[in-house]
Amino acid sequence: MNPDPASKKTRSLLERLSHLIAPEPDTRAELLDVLQEAHERNLIDADSLSMIEGVFQVSELCARDIMVPRAQVDAIHITDTPQSFIHVAQIKGHSRFPVYEGSRDNIIGILLAKDLLRFYTDKDFDVRDMLRPAVFIPESKRLNVLLRDFRANRNHIAIVVDEYGSVAGIVTIEDVLEQIVGDIEDEFDIDDEADNIILTPDGTWRVRALTEVAQFNQVFHTTYDDEDADTIGGLLANRLGRMPRRGERIILPPMSLEVLRADARQVHMLRVSRASSLQLQNAQELRDREQ
Repeated sequence: MNPDPASKKTRSLLERLSHLIAPEPDTRAELLDVLQEAHERNLIDADSLSMIEGVFQVSELCARDIMVPRAQVDAIHITDTPQSFIHVAQIKGHSRFPVYEGSRDNIIGILLAKDLLRFYTDKDFDVRDMLRPAVFIPESKRLNVLLRDFRANRNHIAIVVDEYGSVAGIVTIEDVLEQIVGDIEDEFDIDDEADNIILTPDGTWRVRALTEVAQFNQVFHTTYDDEDADTIGGLLANRLGRMPRRGERIILPPMSLEVLRADARQVHMLRVSRASSLQLQNAQELRDREQ
């Protein structure tokens, strides 16, 4: 029996993609190169390419790469009054708050902002009764595993702890999803210049791509030119002649900059460290070949 002609016209996306990339790439990098080429030929749009790259990036990053550092976590002490809880919820605009007792390393639960509404209706309101269990994860937990756990347990926030059991920061499901789909902005997102450059526990820095080149130079004692680009993300794009991609590492002596978050239109977050002598040597050899 001859196959239905209509079925040939409605081949699955997987079949069409398999046909597109034949012969099959041998490595993940080759697959990403093929997808980039498909984008350049207008076979897939920029948003689709960005999300596919994000899926690959999620499997390579871990909690410490995207967590909100401990110093920036808006936590609540259990002995504070409900009125102060409500005030903090109004000011910060988060839907969930870690609650600690005694030390910030002693997280005893998660308070949902919506549960505070019971303060106005329940005469016997007790914050402890409102707390949801806190989930603790190591800094090294892979984001793809964390996302699966979030979905399976219907959890939206995890407390990140270091090897000594101290609280290092928090990660939300939104933080993970942003690695795939780009920034999920809401009315509470801020761009505080004071938080543009953050030292992480592993000794590297997390730097917002919108950080001005002048501020970057001041912090890292570099001398990058800001004549053609105001921000460090713009500087990278100018140096490459294209938009940097997630996971890409660029050596700008004396620094090494790795793209942690980016989409097809803009770089969002970088990991910055001092370049090793080998990295500097390889970068110099590459420049010599290009000249």
